[in-house]
Amino acid sequence: MNLRNGVSAPFSGPAISGPWIHQNSASAPARPQRESYQIFLSPTATNRNKYTAAQIRALKGLEPVRQRPAMYIGDTSLTGLHHCVYEVVDNSVDEVMAGHGSAISVKLTSDGYCQVSDNGRGIPVDRHRDEGVSALEVVMTNLHAGGKFDADAYKVSGGLHGVGVSVVNALSEHLEVKVSRNRRDYFQEYFRGIPKYRVRPRGKIRDENVTGTCVRFKPDGEIFCDEDGNPIGFEFDTLAERLRQLAFLVPGMEVNLSDQRSGRHATFYFQGGIRSYVARTARRLKPVISEPIFLSDSVNDVRVEVALQYTRAAREQVTAFANTVHTIDGGTHLSGFRSALTSCINRQGREMGLLKENDSNLTGEDVREGLVAAISVFLPEPQFESQTKVRLNNPEVAGLVQSVTNAALSQHLHENPSDARAIVVRSIESARARVAAQRARDMVRRKGAFDSLALSGKLADCQDRDPSRTELFIVEGDSAGGNAKQGRDRIFQAVLPLRGKILNVEKARIDKMLENQAICDLIAAIGTGVGESYDAEKLRYHRIIIMTDADVDGAHIRSLLLTFFFRYMPQLIKDGHLFIALPPLFRVTRGRKTRYVYSEVERDAVIEEFGGKVTLQRYKGLGEMNPDQLWDTTINPAGRTLLKVRTQDFDMAEDLVSRLMGPEVAPRQEYILEHAREVRNLDV
Repeated sequence: MNLRNGVSAPFSGPAISGPWIHQNSASAPARPQRESYQIFLSPTATNRNKYTAAQIRALKGLEPVRQRPAMYIGDTSLTGLHHCVYEVVDNSVDEVMAGHGSAISVKLTSDGYCQVSDNGRGIPVDRHRDEGVSALEVVMTNLHAGGKFDADAYKVSGGLHGVGVSVVNALSEHLEVKVSRNRRDYFQEYFRGIPKYRVRPRGKIRDENVTGTCVRFKPDGEIFCDEDGNPIGFEFDTLAERLRQLAFLVPGMEVNLSDQRSGRHATFYFQGGIRSYVARTARRLKPVISEPIFLSDSVNDVRVEVALQYTRAAREQVTAFANTVHTIDGGTHLSGFRSALTSCINRQGREMGLLKENDSNLTGEDVREGLVAAISVFLPEPQFESQTKVRLNNPEVAGLVQSVTNAALSQHLHENPSDARAIVVRSIESARARVAAQRARDMVRRKGAFDSLALSGKLADCQDRDPSRTELFIVEGDSAGGNAKQGRDRIFQAVLPLRGKILNVEKARIDKMLENQAICDLIAAIGTGVGESYDAEKLRYHRIIIMTDADVDGAHIRSLLLTFFFRYMPQLIKDGHLFIALPPLFRVTRGRKTRYVYSEVERDAVIEEFGGKVTLQRYKGLGEMNPDQLWDTTINPAGRTLLKVRTQDFDMAEDLVSRLMGPEVAPRQEYILEHAREVRNLDV
């Protein structure tokens, strides 16, 4: 988890940093403001006459990209920024998969550029017969232009539409491309997609074996910026995770990532493919209960690879790829795998007598608990959903993956009875827990436990009933809760005090979770329900704000709450409704001058600024503040700072939550040692 200082700003705006908790400043109006609207049911004759051909715009070249960037890269936050890197990298990966390259280098420079280079064939530079300019310029400046439309150029590729690199060019303040081929280096330079000059050779004649493409671009700060208009930058860890995946997916490909800003560097090279990827992930989740299983086959020009391993983790972690593209929303290849897995485990359970004749079949949820898996398919004509390729839609792939998985997995389970028994027993345990959890949920509904909150008097609700204007503070302890209740604006601010630390839901099943009164109080206050029953329409507050003490216990409680929301209300995070309050650490006073500060560095600067003798108060808890102090520093929308919780990379967040909050100690120790080496260069 990465929390950084923020500054007060309007409520809306993109998250701007961090792997799964992103910094964002957010505030709401000090008092709810009601807006007035004018509704025109029919246009006047004058308005109708003004709609003429003059209002019809025909966007040309790369104009559509700059006009509607989210259509091409998903959004203009960190996700879209990194997607630009992936688009360029995917072209280099396609060269490696076609057998024309072996290494890719990604460099983040201190002046805000990203440079991607490879040793492939190099983009053609000869004159294009239709466009009358170099093919390189056509590729860089025309949408739907590239080699992916010709089966002779690429049998399998992640890029399909000839859009990726031209979109990056359009959204870059400045871009340079160098192509090495024909024993020469060729260059072209662009400003916001417009060429500065024609493609031209430069330098001396070179060795004919030196080939490749190097793209160096600086994202346009007018497009990729935070709510204050400040440009956002690349994140090393986010790029490293994706490049590591690519190295696993293309065995033998070397990928180098370097960051001039921090001096960090990483090299990824794996020969084991997705089998190594799954084994590495499973080891971090310990303990494992089966050996890694690898299945592969080719059917009708489609290559199917599946790797899986079972662990004692409480969740599944399944990742799907198509032509090395991470399809984060799954698709037909994932559906085919899930169907085959469920039928195989049920069949094996019946054959081994572990599932009796009268026992119900295991569900997909049962057989996937604790599963770590990767599904990778390579096909000539993938059909992706949208330019960002979040989902594979080829209908024929489901059947192909299902048949390959069915045959190969059934054979493996028959040949490895100890693995088969461990997996089936693990799935049966999951089914029993699922039934117990369902009984607990039904009991809660029958008793109306979530409706008893108002009787307990814990929730100090607000007066406004419009969720878009209200917010809920989740406060640690009765003392801080009392101050928050007195200091809040009761018109639109509600307060829910929680006594002590809530249950760590990463170590407990849902039936145990629903027996925890603090969690039931929290679920009732929010109103949406949890898990599959989550209903965003029933959300009672559009800002859920975690407000804990600025000490170790407060940080632990915050982590437990974040784990609960990530596991059982992930949509709350995706919709941007979850925030963390940032209370001050110190109060510095000299005479009539008082300043609240949020870090030790800021404290020292204020003491130096005040000069002379000062009075310094360290706030260890919110209960130490008076209600008016709590309002001024942490609750008042006009002066507070909030951190907005985001999950930019769900797989990375999943891995972090499992490792840091799960039942096993070893993964946490490994994480601490791993990052101690990175940050402090410790030889441990």
